[in-house]
Amino acid sequence: MHVLRRIPTDVLRRLLRLFGLRKDVPTKAQRLAIAYHPERLKVAPDVAQRLHIPVRDTTPDLNERAAMQNLGQFLSRQDRWAELSAQAARADLSRAKTAGGMPVAELMLYGARADVVEAAAHALLHGAPAEDANLLHGIGALEEVLSEHKSDYIIGLTVALAHIDIAWAWRGSDPELEVAEANRTAFAAHFDRAAAILDRFCGLELDSPALAAARCGLLPGSRDPHLRVADDYEDLIDLDPHDPRHMRAMGNHLLPRWFGSYGQLDLEARRTASRTGDIWGDGAYTWVYFDALTHDAGACANVDADFFIDGLRDILHRRPDQATANLLAAYCSIAVGDQLGLQDAGDLTRSRIAACADWIIRDHMTELHPLIWAHAADGFDNAARIPSMRRFAQRGRADAYRVLGRMFRDEIARGEEITFTAQGPRITA
Repeated sequence: MHVLRRIPTDVLRRLLRLFGLRKDVPTKAQRLAIAYHPERLKVAPDVAQRLHIPVRDTTPDLNERAAMQNLGQFLSRQDRWAELSAQAARADLSRAKTAGGMPVAELMLYGARADVVEAAAHALLHGAPAEDANLLHGIGALEEVLSEHKSDYIIGLTVALAHIDIAWAWRGSDPELEVAEANRTAFAAHFDRAAAILDRFCGLELDSPALAAARCGLLPGSRDPHLRVADDYEDLIDLDPHDPRHMRAMGNHLLPRWFGSYGQLDLEARRTASRTGDIWGDGAYTWVYFDALTHDAGACANVDADFFIDGLRDILHRRPDQATANLLAAYCSIAVGDQLGLQDAGDLTRSRIAACADWIIRDHMTELHPLIWAHAADGFDNAARIPSMRRFAQRGRADAYRVLGRMFRDEIARGEEITFTAQGPRITA
């Protein structure tokens, strides 16, 4: 979690002085303290008074996600595995999604393994891993269920994904992190077991995006990830080209820090855009680079900025919903914009992408989704620690208002009111 790199420079300087830190040495606890410091959570009084935009702390998509996860968790707790398998398989084969585009099958399977994974993660964080029964008991129970349903790909997928989740709990998500030998051994063992389970099933033969996604999820524990990464992701994207998360994940895994190179990243971005042009226009090029640009200065220096920006426009043309508008506005202004000046490589490209926030907000935003903005400040890191959802949303709201206040600073200085309507922002005296 690169929180320090997402805080405005002037605020960062004051907070670093307050905590007595150098920029390169803060601990995780100190980074969290800075990220949620009261100064970070404030909205400037003039902006709060003059700028009015509907705020959606919850959305139909978030409610649907919670419902599907809860359903999977309920069915697994009741040992109703056949029912879970049937419902998740139907959702997988039909490509059922929530309003925000999350696959229903993946949400159900996350709920089905949540108790086991969370118990293991808690034991690793707070217990004595070598002695804690929670680490083995839960996954052992899932293995027993699998032994009774050897040919059921949904149950096999659930158990394999639980092994992958526990492996990451042992290792941590930073590819450059130094890891103890015992943790590396546990990581490898869980990945090997997940691979053995998934080898029983073929995502292409079963027409299963969920299986293909899990196959891509095995890459960090694979012996030959560099040889497989492009082909495995191509299979996944071809199975479900409407889901941009697959393209984003591929772009991240094609970075040199993982399994690719800048040349391969650009090649696959262009190939994916060509294959999915009828769905996304140039948008797939943008999706493939989406996370890569925020994680790697070299990717920012190599991306075709014109192609990327054309892709932003095509994405919003094809997905004009408010979740997408907030995602792209937060990405340009926070995830990319707050890195301006921190690295020379690609800074011109960053400035061009950051400037896109203006037209995205003016032409496409009608309401504010704070959680999306808060995730942007963490680089959309799903493993980022969130101590409080309320404060997380408060931080996202404050970041969004900071961007909006900067964009409309002249109007605010003149005492004008900015009100976001269904037709966009309206300015009145």
